[in-house]
Amino acid sequence: MKILFLAHRIPYPPDKGDKIRSFNEIKYLSKNHEIHLACLVDNPDDLKYVNPLRKYCKIVNVAFINSKITKFKAIFCLLDKKPLSASYFYSKKLQKAINYLLLTNNYDAIICFSSPMAEYIFKSTNQPINQSTKLIMDFVDIDSDKWKQYAKYTKWPFSWIYKLESKRLAQYEKKVAQIFHYSIFVSKKEAKLFYMQNPDIRNILAIPNGVDFDYFNPYHFSTNNLSQPTTQSTNRPINPSTSYPMLLFTGAMDYYANVDGVVWFCKNIFPQLIEKFPELRFYIVGRNPASTIKEWANHQVIVTGYVEDIRPYYQMATIYVAPLRIARGIQNKILEAMAMAKPVVSTSKAFEGIEATPNKDLLLADSEKEFIEKITGLLQNPEKRKSLGISARQTVEKNYSWQYNLKILEEILAS
Repeated sequence: MKILFLAHRIPYPPDKGDKIRSFNEIKYLSKNHEIHLACLVDNPDDLKYVNPLRKYCKIVNVAFINSKITKFKAIFCLLDKKPLSASYFYSKKLQKAINYLLLTNNYDAIICFSSPMAEYIFKSTNQPINQSTKLIMDFVDIDSDKWKQYAKYTKWPFSWIYKLESKRLAQYEKKVAQIFHYSIFVSKKEAKLFYMQNPDIRNILAIPNGVDFDYFNPYHFSTNNLSQPTTQSTNRPINPSTSYPMLLFTGAMDYYANVDGVVWFCKNIFPQLIEKFPELRFYIVGRNPASTIKEWANHQVIVTGYVEDIRPYYQMATIYVAPLRIARGIQNKILEAMAMAKPVVSTSKAFEGIEATPNKDLLLADSEKEFIEKITGLLQNPEKRKSLGISARQTVEKNYSWQYNLKILEEILAS
């Protein structure tokens, strides 16, 4: 089959949530189909990743958007009825490229990754999209609900803007689902919630994420074979050491949900843990740390910035923490930690959508008190840490194989 794949961000490298999913979909489909990719780039450094994608895509069309300018322009869309997300991820240059692809190709399927990419289909109605072309939307998660959560944790006027975006995006998501033939979500819970909000929509399916078990494998991994981790800001070596207990969080550190959760943890939880465990360290690993994250950096809170290989940090961590108060879908960071056989302490929000058993595969904590109790218990009990880690690894091996989970996408194409 010939497939047009539209993505709101270049799906490479697969080092963060949305890119991990979109890249693995393309990689899987490219084995049996011809993929034409059209996507956006909001970081000029990512332009160098176009060539690696040509291994999987016959055609790669990329349009650069300046995030600062685009955000400014999106503000004027408050006067419009469209969601800001659709305006932010819209590029006239990419629209022209997509129009040409639709004019010169008969596609068997068009896959849009993230709801704003539907705008390119809506604005290409004059192009000859074949009646038999399957329109597949991978919503990933319900973004409108995420904006609703943002509104809860921010002050006016942003709380008002986020609440308005949530309402508009929910209406837009419904419109997309009515027009597209299939609506895909990252978990059964996410798919069920969308159906409850839109009971008239049919063909709502869940395709869970996966984990690269060979790459994230604690049993076939040695930190001795890797270059020493360095900080993004200074390029100086960072030395995670097993000589002291180490908590770990990973993720894009300019992403609001991550920033909110980590600041909450640093402010309200970690100081109380230090009183009990003076040698304890908290590593915050991920690109583009916000200023509010950097403010917490000291000899016990280590902010690394971007790292080439995240596995040394997983390997050396005593406990992985996911203190996210805002979350939707599946948190890949948790799956990776579980694949590395690490004990995980997570909020219920961050755990939502993950097929695992609390108290067997990981621990849940939502309040400051619960986090302190669960982490303290694990730090004092090596056997419990080991048993949780082993069970976690077995669970993700069972439930999160890319090869197995993406068979559903192949079945949709064949239907």
